[in-house]
Amino acid sequence: MTTARLFLGIDCGTQGTKALILDSHSGAVLGLGSAPHSLISGANGRREQEPEQWLHASTAAVHQALQVAGVDGRDILGIGVSAQQHGLVLLDKQGQVLRPAKLWCDTESSAENQRLLEHLGGTRGSLERLGLALAPGYTVSKLLWTLEQHPQLLQRIGHILLPHDYLNFWLSGRCCSEYGDASGTGYFDVRRRDWDRPLLAHIDPSGGLEQALPQLIESHQAVGRVLPEIARQLGINPEALVASGGGDNMLGAIGTGNIRPGIITMSLGSSGTLYAYSDQPQVAGEAEVACFCSSSGGWLPLICSMNLTNATHKVRELLELDLATFNLRVAEAPIGTEGLRLLPFFNGERVPALPQARGQLLGMTLDNLTQANLCRAVVEGCTLGLRYGLDLLRANGLQSRSIRLIGGGAKSPLWRQMVADIMGTEVICPRETEAAALGAAIQAAWCHGRQSDPNLELQQLCERCVSLDPYSQCQPRAEQMVAYEALYADYLKLLSTL
Repeated sequence: MTTARLFLGIDCGTQGTKALILDSHSGAVLGLGSAPHSLISGANGRREQEPEQWLHASTAAVHQALQVAGVDGRDILGIGVSAQQHGLVLLDKQGQVLRPAKLWCDTESSAENQRLLEHLGGTRGSLERLGLALAPGYTVSKLLWTLEQHPQLLQRIGHILLPHDYLNFWLSGRCCSEYGDASGTGYFDVRRRDWDRPLLAHIDPSGGLEQALPQLIESHQAVGRVLPEIARQLGINPEALVASGGGDNMLGAIGTGNIRPGIITMSLGSSGTLYAYSDQPQVAGEAEVACFCSSSGGWLPLICSMNLTNATHKVRELLELDLATFNLRVAEAPIGTEGLRLLPFFNGERVPALPQARGQLLGMTLDNLTQANLCRAVVEGCTLGLRYGLDLLRANGLQSRSIRLIGGGAKSPLWRQMVADIMGTEVICPRETEAAALGAAIQAAWCHGRQSDPNLELQQLCERCVSLDPYSQCQPRAEQMVAYEALYADYLKLLSTL
């Protein structure tokens, strides 16, 4: 009997943190745990969190995962951390958090983003210099906003970190960053795979920000070993390696086996994301496509919509429906909801690029304004936004044989079929739906394995640890595709009026 090889994956998202125990020998997920976060919100677009919450949630989630798995935490060989991209975590020189972290969905710094974009020469200049067009969700505008709103912090900044960097710092005591997550900051050149230090010097001519940048490491490199006191707190092996980790999309790609061309991963979470692996930096002509680096040694062209299950949840909350009843109402309504249209841009939007937009309910009549139509309209509106993003990826030369669907929305058979019909592509879900946590654990196994076998390929681990659920497979249906094409044409007309 071969001894299990256990690795821990942690995924720190907007709504909560999840932990997963993987046996990399058998490829089996042995246990899952989770704990929630709360959000600091403001009508001006503020979306922040206290980083301390992430530490408490990570601890609780790991304890739960170990208990469910029924394994001894002292057998954990490595830890990988996935976290929400773009968030700004500022530490002082002693490693203490200076203020709440501004998150990816924070649009309070839209004006600062626009000024930085103009400094770079607009969208075209930003694409030429950075390989992506600055957007309000990226870290750099949050940095400028902080320095302007809280100038007293400038002299105290010792480290500029992303959420996953901060969790790695908590685990290991070391400040560093991995190329995939770093490429979403807005002060990183995705072609050269290095920080854009002159852009930070433009924000802070004193050079303090540049000195606060973390060291960059490769995806397969370990950050170090877990600190003894944190190992005791988590109940795990004090010799466990802390892997490089990465952004949730990058590790979601690993957790869905999306590390070779030909696959597109779609996430139906709080935000909606689409991404595909590329072995070259395919910088698009459209601002909405972000050519990030992957956490598997290549690049990960990506689009992100800021309103997805947060929008469906808002409608559920308004109508006081539980999830099961909401899904029944969606199924009761016809395609196109009898002319009722909901553009779910409640928090502004990134793709389509409408940061100042607000949600709109259009085409209401005395007959079509029903619970069923409203529930379906928000699901259709969110999914059509992802179709818009998929068309951008396709126009950039990224084709796929299959969409691998993850996130909370992927649990709905109706939504899975809607995605297949609207996208005109086969849809299938991985058996393990917590793809980012799984990707983090797989990456930890990769980092650990390369210590004894420098030629160990990530593909070997993905083939063993990522499996697909045949019962989730949906093929596009011809009649429904025709109906949705007409609906999509109507959606594009509505966009043109905004």
